[in-house]
Amino acid sequence: MLITDIFKDTIEITDERWRHIIREHPEVDSYKERIQEVLSAPDYVKKNKRDMDVLFYYKFYDDIFDGKYLLVVAKKGLRSFILSCY
Repeated sequence: MLITDIFKDTIEITDERWRHIIREHPEVDSYKERIQEVLSAPDYVKKNKRDMDVLFYYKFYDDIFDGKYLLVVAKKGLRSFILSCY
């Protein structure tokens, strides 16, 4: 799946990566459809201090565990892709 983020960059999430994410963070399995919203309209975005090509996209949802942020971590570059989601 390809998603356009708030910066108009295309970010990929493969089936293999999604399986890895839900293996590590099973609580996000039902929120896959929200990843596009988090990337395209985040509440805020932060750069990773160790790797400036890694961005953290945050969006708050009232209906996730009585109010939690959904975080999508993406690596930007020639081929941008999602690293994690939790």
